[in-house]
Amino acid sequence: MESSPPTITVQVKFAGRTIPVEVPAAATTAELKRLLQPLTNVLPRGQRLVCKGTDPQTLITYLLRAPIISGKVLQDAASLSSMHVVDGSKVMLIASQGLHQGDGPITKNSSSSATSVTRASNVKEHQTQKPEAVVGKSRAERWKLTGVVALHDCDLKAVPEEVWDCGPSVRILDASNNCIKEIPHKIAALKSLNKLLLTANDIDDENISWEGLSCLQKLLNLSLSQNRLASLPSTLGSLTSLRELRIANNRLDNLPIEIGWLKHLQILIANNNRIATLPSSIGDCESLTEVDLSSNLLTELPEAFGKLYNLKVLHLRNNGLTSLPSTLFKKCMQLITLDLHGTEITNDILRQVEGWEEFDERRRQKHQKQLDFRVGSSGVFDEGADDDNRRR
Repeated sequence: MESSPPTITVQVKFAGRTIPVEVPAAATTAELKRLLQPLTNVLPRGQRLVCKGTDPQTLITYLLRAPIISGKVLQDAASLSSMHVVDGSKVMLIASQGLHQGDGPITKNSSSSATSVTRASNVKEHQTQKPEAVVGKSRAERWKLTGVVALHDCDLKAVPEEVWDCGPSVRILDASNNCIKEIPHKIAALKSLNKLLLTANDIDDENISWEGLSCLQKLLNLSLSQNRLASLPSTLGSLTSLRELRIANNRLDNLPIEIGWLKHLQILIANNNRIATLPSSIGDCESLTEVDLSSNLLTELPEAFGKLYNLKVLHLRNNGLTSLPSTLFKKCMQLITLDLHGTEITNDILRQVEGWEEFDERRRQKHQKQLDFRVGSSGVFDEGADDDNRRR
């Protein structure tokens, strides 16, 4: 039976703690750095290893980014033995800012057993042994510094408490693609929030604090798509700074009248719900440029749609519509994209709407006779509207 190669234990000083790392005696500096990554959360390219015996002046010179002195700072390709690193040697790890993985560097004292370069399973074990409180504080500090809380795809059941503790420091909160069930009133603490992304969670009407959300007066972008919401309250109208509202793939059967208070709203994405009627107040959302109401239960649109003078894109596919507002083409002079697939509206119906010719010309010029959906050789409007004789 072959004997294991001889090993040494290097004592690595980092952030106020000593990490004993067991490596083969013939290992290189690069191998030592790979072992240190799961123990410190510092990527190998962000690690600088300095012999503990280095004199203070040399260390200060290095920290000031002077040329590295050979034999003092460990070189990646060199063997540890060639750099006079032996069993029990002390090495200092200096981390470059911004070259961290996961939740940033582990900076508090924590117990770490020695590991080996030949046993990847030990590395994985250390990855799972990060102290929870340390990781939490580290990421909270980073959130406050950057203003960005990125928690998407983390398999969360709830928003971590330390998010609320960040208060007005947070500008962006992305907790999409989790299993979050509740948005508590504590969200009111994030008074500087500009973007709130809660797409693809498990939030229902009973467990979202709209009173808390109404305190977010700087909110520009709100995404609640792919949840279990059946209604939107009147307090939605208090979010008067909103530019984008995404509520697709829920169970909504209407929009509140107060949506008309959102004078700055530019994008409304509400497809794949159960919306049967729209309030006429939607015409007061004078900044709207894009509206998606596809795959709902609409049979008509309010005439107030003609007041959306900035509207450029309107998706209405898969509804029971048989007509359009009489002033849609005449007054919505910027409208270029109109999706009517899966509706009862025919080309003959469209030709009877005042302003159709101007709309058709704008559409042709914009797309140079290439529509969003394939156009036949005749060049007629084919964004879902059939000719009457084809429907018979």
